Amino acid sequence: MLSFALQAAVSFVSTIIVAGLGSLEDPEVGRNAVAAASIAGQVHFVAFAVLAAVTIGTTALVARAVGGGDWREADRVLRVSTFAACGLAAAMMLAIPFAGALVAAFGVEAEVVRLGGQYLRILLWFNLPMAIGIVLSSGLRGAGDVRTPLLIGALMNLVNLVGHWILVFGNAGAPRLGTAGSALATGLSFLAGALVYVALWQRDELAVERGPWLEGLSRERLRRILRIGVPTAAEQFAFQIGLFLFLRVVAGFGTEPVAAYMIGVRILSFSFVPGLGFSTAASTLVGQHLGAGEVRMAARSGWRAAGAAAAVMAAAGLAIIGVAPIVASWFGATGRQTVDLTVVFIYILGAAQPLMAVEYALGGALRGAGDTRFPLLAILTGLFVFRLGGAALVTGVFGGGVVAVWCCLLADYTVKALLLAWRFASGRWQDVRV
Repeated sequence: MLSFALQAAVSFVSTIIVAGLGSLEDPEVGRNAVAAASIAGQVHFVAFAVLAAVTIGTTALVARAVGGGDWREADRVLRVSTFAACGLAAAMMLAIPFAGALVAAFGVEAEVVRLGGQYLRILLWFNLPMAIGIVLSSGLRGAGDVRTPLLIGALMNLVNLVGHWILVFGNAGAPRLGTAGSALATGLSFLAGALVYVALWQRDELAVERGPWLEGLSRERLRRILRIGVPTAAEQFAFQIGLFLFLRVVAGFGTEPVAAYMIGVRILSFSFVPGLGFSTAASTLVGQHLGAGEVRMAARSGWRAAGAAAAVMAAAGLAIIGVAPIVASWFGATGRQTVDLTVVFIYILGAAQPLMAVEYALGGALRGAGDTRFPLLAILTGLFVFRLGGAALVTGVFGGGVVAVWCCLLADYTVKALLLAWRFASGRWQDVRV
């Protein structure tokens, strides 16, 4: 949770820094900068979704191997995963010439497209170090080592923040790069993290003992990783498509609702942190207990993670709701309409935090067991049937506004939480072949 909290804090501060461009020129500049960085970041998150085809399988198989006491197998899985992730990351860099078109697909203004396309192109150039860092941190968490990713993540966050301060506004003699400086600072943080991970791995100072580089590189091991991970990658990719379609619905009401949506998600990212932490814990513990043949302990770990996540996220969401009118303007919400819409969105999504907690924790537990197909089914049902279908019904039949569209989020998260709870209670995940 602390690792994810640091990431959320850096996202918080970097958004404030980018929004500060408006104070130097005019509020519209700040609004466009925040919208461009947010949308480009949303598009780039597809890279994380694709890499989930490797990282989820890495966590599950490393946890199984460690639970069974086979540390050499854990190392083999980690090396196969690293090579596979680098291949996927390199392939995604082919999208660099089309960065502007990808941002324009969101239906935003020309200036946002220009800034966002530039931002996305820079991020894509750092795909390889990003992939290396993500895979190695996933493997270490599967082995039960959460401290090393925390420390390296803290270093990356420091690089990111200092880079933002220097490059966005041109401090310390550097050129003033604006939103491009924000993207470059983020990319340099990926590079710093990857260099530290590789250096520690090469010196055999990671939790998973390093063997010969080419030992264990096999198609069968890669197939096992992908068999677990591909459904999650499809889930994440479907989620991004769903978010894109939902954002297009929101964009139909104007730029202010888009800015309010993006800013509200950034603010509430703090309440997502416990869910991400408990999801990781559930995935690791369920996998390790199954590897050790302790089925009852695996089930208990999943339920405890879900209960704890729901309690903590509900409290965090309530706290953020209480300060919503104050923090909305910190993230670049300018103008009374944007601020008011941001506050309303925070109220709606804040109310969904306990449901999101169940989705995070039990989804992580199922993935740790290698049961990744059912979470895909759950997200397709909740997102496409209830969120997008509900939004189409609200706007097309009842003529509702953007607030009514946002309320469809509650139906989405309710359905996903119920489906995942039913699946975990059924116990069918205990017999999934990995």
